[in-house]
This record gives sequence, structure tokens and C-alpha cells, in this order.
Amino acid sequence: MHYFKYHRNELYCENVRVADILKKTGTPAYIYSSKTFASHVRKLQKAFRRFNPLICYSMKANSNLAVLKTMLREGAGLDIVSGGELYRAKCVECPPEKIVYAGVGKTAEEIAEALRYGILFFNVESEPELEMIDRVARDLRKLARVSLRINPDVDPRTHHHIATGKKESKFGLDLETAEKIFRKRQRFSSVSFCAIHVHIGSQILFSDPFVEAFRKTLAFIDEIEKRGAKIEYLNLGGGLGVIYCDERPQTAQEFAKKIAPLFAGRKLRLIFEPGRFIVANGGILCARTLYVKQTPTKNFAIVDAAMNDLIRPSLYDAYHAVWPLEKKPQGATAIYDVVGPVCESGDFFAKGRELQKMKAGDAVAIMTAGAYGFTMSSNYNARPRACEVLVHGSRWEIVRKREALEDLAAGETIPDFF
Repeated sequence: MHYFKYHRNELYCENVRVADILKKTGTPAYIYSSKTFASHVRKLQKAFRRFNPLICYSMKANSNLAVLKTMLREGAGLDIVSGGELYRAKCVECPPEKIVYAGVGKTAEEIAEALRYGILFFNVESEPELEMIDRVARDLRKLARVSLRINPDVDPRTHHHIATGKKESKFGLDLETAEKIFRKRQRFSSVSFCAIHVHIGSQILFSDPFVEAFRKTLAFIDEIEKRGAKIEYLNLGGGLGVIYCDERPQTAQEFAKKIAPLFAGRKLRLIFEPGRFIVANGGILCARTLYVKQTPTKNFAIVDAAMNDLIRPSLYDAYHAVWPLEKKPQGATAIYDVVGPVCESGDFFAKGRELQKMKAGDAVAIMTAGAYGFTMSSNYNARPRACEVLVHGSRWEIVRKREALEDLAAGETIPDFF
């Protein structure tokens, strides 16, 4: 699952003792295992090797340049959702033919830049967006390749904030609207309809919702191909769940066993857009205990990381395991709320958790923080963002330095009229 293990009761990332990293970096700090990232890409590639899939890593999960480079070294491409993510893809020299562009609100400028770079295709979420892509492509004298994202109205049985394939979602096109667009596709003279895209949500633990969605998608493809459409690619999105607590998500092999029969005999190039599945278990957020506050009702372990560093517990009430850097197998335990210094009651990482007894100065690792950790971080309460570290075997390097106080005011000015 990952390469964070205890050796002689001390936590290691691959072959590096985490405490040694923190001596140089301080806390809070994100630490990533490149071996974990690479192994998860390979698991998907192996599970679907008979289809020769294109794995387009969803960089919104973790867009650090060193992480992206790790994906490219494994033969993956990138799934992007903004002009900024396209810029980051260019920074790591991702081949344009391995980039797919999703998102409901692409601007004309973002579309133009993606066309100039020559991306594989856009995932189109609405008819007005399709009209915009057609117009921009015509102005640039380009042919825009597009994939219609259909919304199959399937309940993925996940948190409602990360369910994307139900009819009330802002994402995708209902099947009737998508079919109408295909009927009048000749109106879009600067667009090539080459693919279909479906994505029903994130942190999905069971295969049943995928099977239902993909069956609907294939039936839709059959219908439009009867009307003369030619679909080259089927983009199946991401959404595979990972272990945060005691979940038992399907493995890549189990997922493939369930869905592969659906595509047997079809001449479609499969594309997957995994994000969380690749990076979640490969990252930790390290923090140091500032104070242990005892009240008549609770014990609070107040650490130097906060909701601005990792917002998932506050936003989703998400569970993250909390591990000590130095484990004491026979040591005493206590029940803690692990909280940060931010002035919000929602600033917490764990509530009512039985942990090894803590004292000021003790460092902890907040587990499964590789996805939607740093990418969702902020400067709330004027807190500089954490540094990021990548470990590769016995080597490690700071791949994003900690923000300095002066970075907090970068780009700001005080008007002359004050």
C-alpha cells in the first residue's frame, strides 16, 4: 500500500528516517514516497495491460513538479483542469498528446493555449463550452479534438461533495443532451468528436457504480455510432478509493476483473484519470506538538500544522490516521483531539482518538495526506504554506521550500491615497 514503515520503532519513508528529514526541514512538512507513487501507476498499467491504456494522472490531487515528473517517468500522461495546470504540465515537459483537459469553466484564453500546445483532447462539459472551443479553434485555424463528458446519473456511494455523476451535479451532459449535440455535430466545423468521457466521483470503494455507469456509456456509444459517429477513445475517469481508516477498497486487479469484460472486442483506446489512487497513501504531513491541553472533558494535542495545511478533516470530516514518529509499544495511551492553531473550531485532524501519550515536542505523521493536501492548502490566518519533500530510496530532497513571511505579502501594495 505504501512505503512508510517502522524500523526499530522509528518511522521511515522508504529508506530514510523521517526524524532525520525533519531536523533539516522543520514542521509542518509534507513528505512523499516516490516508490509508492510509481508502484500505484504500475498496478493500473498491469491490471489493464491487454488494453494498452493511457494513464493520465489527475494532477489536482498533487501537482508538485517532482511528483508530476515521477508520473511521466512511469509513462503516464496528465489530466488537467486549468491553465495553471497546463503551465505546470509544460514545466515538466509532458508530451501534449498525453494531456486531457477537463473542467466545467475553461476560459477562451485557456482553450487557446491548450490548442497551441496540441493537447490530446478537451473533456467538454456543456454545449456553451463546446461552442466556445469551436469558435476559438476556428480563430486559430486549428481543429480541436473533444470528448463529450456524459453524466450517467449513477450514485457512486461516496461523500456528496465528491460525487460527480448524478443528475444534479454540475458536471457533464445528460444523455439526451449529449445525443442532441452529436446529431448536430456538423455545425461545429472546427471540432473533431473523437472520444467519450465519464467520471462519477471520487473515493469509490465498490465496482458496482462503475459497472452501471460504463454500461450506460457503452450503450450511448453504440447509439451514436449507428448515427455515423466514430469514437476512438473512451475516457473512464478516476475515482478508485484508498484506505484512510478501515476501508476495504477494490484493488486495481479486482477493478479490472469487474470492468474489463465490458470492453472486450471493442476497438476503443481506454484512458484512466487516477489521482487519489496514485498519491494519497504516498504522502504524510508531519507536525510537532506545541502543547497538550487538559480540560475536564477532553485532552487536546495542539500541533503546529493546521486546517490551512490539510483541510480534508474540516471540509469532509475525513479520517486520517495519526502515527508517532517514535513508537513506544509498551507506552501509555490517552484519548486526544489533535488540533491546530487556526482560530476555527473546525481546525482539527483527529477527534476522540486513542493515541500514544503525547507531550510538547513530540512529532507525529498525519497519514494518507498525499492527495488533496498541499494542493488545497492556503495562507489562512497568514500562515506560510508547508515545505514538500520527495524521498527516493535512500535519497531525499526538498521539492518545494517552505514559504517565508515575506511571501505572504508578495504582489500586494498599499494605495497612494492612504
